[in-house]
Amino acid sequence: MIVENLKYTIWAENTERAVQFYSKVFGGKIVKQNPHITELKIADGLISIHSGGEGNKTWTGLTFQVADVIAGSIEIIGAGGKCPTEPKPENGEPPHLAMCIDTEGNQIMLVRKR
Repeated sequence: MIVENLKYTIWAENTERAVQFYSKVFGGKIVKQNPHITELKIADGLISIHSGGEGNKTWTGLTFQVADVIAGSIEIIGAGGKCPTEPKPENGEPPHLAMCIDTEGNQIMLVRKR
C-alpha cells in the first residue's frame, strides 16, 4: 500500500473558532475547506477539523513540540483555550509538558524537546 497523505481529524462544535485557534496558536495554514471539513497544515502535519462536534472534552493524542511550554500555554489561553494545570519544572529543568484544551474541548499536549 502506498500512503499518499496522513491527517488527523478532530471534531469542532464551532469550526470557524477552531480554525482561528489552530491558525493563531500553531500557525496553521488552510489547504482545503468545504462546509464540513477544514484541513490545516501545521509544520509537516495535517489536521482536519470536522464540523458536528459537541464541545465535549476529548483526548486527541495531538502533541505539539515547542521551544517553551510555558509561553505556549500562555498563547493557548490567549486564543481561548485552557491549560487547567500550570506546567511545572522537573528536576531543576524548565517544564517539558503542558496538558491543554482547545476551544472545542479537544485535549492537546505541548512538549519541549529534552
